[in-house]
Amino acid sequence: MVTLKIKGDHIQLNQLIKAMGWVANGAEANSVIENRLVKVNGVIELRKRNKIVQGFKVEFNGQQVEIE
Repeated sequence: MVTLKIKGDHIQLNQLIKAMGWVANGAEANSVIENRLVKVNGVIELRKRNKIVQGFKVEFNGQQVEIE
């Protein structure tokens, strides 16, 4: 699992997926979220702009990141 330190108190889920390089662009990030392919803390997440904060774990396509 990779860790990521964010600036500020949160990052939106779709921005995180794009920043991690897991998708090519924001539209693709939104699409994978809509298609139920992303989990936040082990639960499928459908909110594209869900606020991801310190301690959260995000999973997509066999990859994981924990927010510091």
